Amino acid sequence: MSIRGLKKKQPKTFKVKIITVDAEMEFSCEMKWKGKDLFDLVCRALGLRETWFFGLQYTIKGMCTWLKMDKKVLDQEIPKEDPISFHFLAKFYPEKVEEELLQEITQHLFFLQVKKQILDEEIYCSPEATVLLASYAVQAKYGDYDPNFHEPGFLAHDELLPKRVLRQYQLTAEMWEEKITAWYAEHRGIARDEAEMNYLKIAQDLEMYGVNYFPIAQNKNHTDLLLGVDAKGIHIYSINNRFSPNKSFEWSAIRNISYSEKELTIKPLDKKAEVFKFFSSQLKVNKLIFQLCIGNHDLFMRRRKVDSIEIQQMKAQAKEEKARKKMENQRLAREKQLREEAERAKEELERRLFQLEDEARQANEALLRSQEAAELLAEKAQIAEEEAKLLAQNAAEAEQERQRLEITALKTKEEKRLMEQKMREAELIAVKLVKESDRRAKEAEHLKQDLHEAREAERKAKQKLLDITRPNYPHVAKYSQYSPTDSREANFDKGSIKLDLKDIDLKRLSFEIERERLDYLEKSRKFEDRLKELKSEIHALKLEEKQSGLYS
Repeated sequence: MSIRGLKKKQPKTFKVKIITVDAEMEFSCEMKWKGKDLFDLVCRALGLRETWFFGLQYTIKGMCTWLKMDKKVLDQEIPKEDPISFHFLAKFYPEKVEEELLQEITQHLFFLQVKKQILDEEIYCSPEATVLLASYAVQAKYGDYDPNFHEPGFLAHDELLPKRVLRQYQLTAEMWEEKITAWYAEHRGIARDEAEMNYLKIAQDLEMYGVNYFPIAQNKNHTDLLLGVDAKGIHIYSINNRFSPNKSFEWSAIRNISYSEKELTIKPLDKKAEVFKFFSSQLKVNKLIFQLCIGNHDLFMRRRKVDSIEIQQMKAQAKEEKARKKMENQRLAREKQLREEAERAKEELERRLFQLEDEARQANEALLRSQEAAELLAEKAQIAEEEAKLLAQNAAEAEQERQRLEITALKTKEEKRLMEQKMREAELIAVKLVKESDRRAKEAEHLKQDLHEAREAERKAKQKLLDITRPNYPHVAKYSQYSPTDSREANFDKGSIKLDLKDIDLKRLSFEIERERLDYLEKSRKFEDRLKELKSEIHALKLEEKQSGLYS
């Protein structure tokens, strides 16, 4: 057979995308497959055996519809898309989750779906119950609470509470996380499947759990009501109250359910009771209600019959699995406890080791500090010794300086006394010089007077000489024959002798006066120099006295 012939014989397929609550899968389906073929394929892929709770849902023209198991997939009114999308969801709900949900995968799928319905507010839950349910959801996701690992903010990206509850209370995300964590910490030791089961056990007691609501009218006047179908029966609600039904029909009390076009009839088991009729908006709604009623009624009757061999086997396996898991959990708990104890012991040893190391380090540091202190004290002792020597040396120098100053002071006193004596002597000398000066001045005055008198006498003598010589000029002619020259010479000689004598006395006197004057000037100069020296010495003594006073 050729390859072309093989290709022709291969069945045609179409693609399907299956969307679960937490995953997506794609399958290739044969064109002739019925809904059950596709459903079984999905259940095998999930490892699901409790298939009677689930179905494949799709949306067409804004209405959610379930895929029929006995009809071909492509013959049903499904969306025209590639791949065709179906949601794998729980179609029917158990009355008691703990008894009916046997497989862990079944329990997990129910947990995820119910949790989503509560968060989407399809199932009403009180704020207190939502916090408790959120704590079990956190336990199922994160395991046991560990404050070292689960630090504040670790739930920031998890959706755990309905938006209605968040709006109702003005609490921050940190406050909600604190409330949830307080419950979460109490669930220590609970495994994931136990946490999910505890979640479902709380959720199954909620009024809207497992109820499918449909808008209906009790009569053709279109009085708006809601019809709810769940695992226990059919309930009639007012349009604004989905919690408390106005009327209920349990499955055990219903004899027959039928529909005709838009009308649906419920006949009670009691033939005398009133037959309940209602009207829906369209025939598809009646068909959907009828399917749900049949499925829930079948499950209701199955629960009250003896379990089939398959169910018994599944329950036995589930029981064994639970026992095995329980033992496994206990073993894991023991191992975890032992590991925690070992970790605590290790931490204690590490802490003790760290403490000992710290103590050793502190001891070494103390030893180093003591050594440094000893070295520092030795240095300080050496410095103190040097300072003592230096102070002793300074004291000796100070003593020497004191003695020197005392000697200087004594010298200064002696010098001062000598200077005072010299000053007194200088004063005496000055007095003597003044007296001598006065005496010399008087002598000079007398000498000047004598000189004046001598000069006056000289003048008079010269005048007298002139007077004497002047009358003799007329006799010169008369007595020229008598040798006038000789007589004149004789007269001149006599006058010259007298004049020479007088001149000698004057010169001598002038010389003595000049000599006395020079002596006086020389003594005055020496006296002034001596006075200057005395002033300088007195000034130097005063400076020394001031310095010696500062030293003292």
